[in-house]
Amino acid sequence: MTDSTLPVWVKTEVLRADEATTRGMIEMTSMLQATAARFDTRKKLIVIELANGASFAFPPSLAQGLSDALPSELADIEITPMGVGLHWPQLDADLTVEGLLAGVFGSRAWMRQHAARAGRATSPAKALAAKANGAKGGRPRKASA
Repeated sequence: MTDSTLPVWVKTEVLRADEATTRGMIEMTSMLQATAARFDTRKKLIVIELANGASFAFPPSLAQGLSDALPSELADIEITPMGVGLHWPQLDADLTVEGLLAGVFGSRAWMRQHAARAGRATSPAKALAAKANGAKGGRPRKASA
């Protein structure tokens, strides 16, 4: 079927496809749009209010570029025009709302480095668990297929 033999309704729908795609993307991200963001000085948390009425909070120490910031720098938060990102102009730090909700608090390299530090952490409970595991013969071997 050539373009000239297409029914009129098909031609009309094809012309509206870009508009529908854009509208769908906006509706998909509306749940992940920030409507407000602030630094709660009492609880020492960044609080984000979402378009769907939910809110999300996290300590600045988890996020790349925010961990050593002063409260006044943390309080200066800008929301991107579409509400999908946060920007701290005094710190030159940017984070996406979607990323934050997914637990992504920085770049891949930063997250990898942060996870490595957390894995090296020691505690009496961790030492006791390792000792108990060692008494059982250590880590179980992988089952061969």
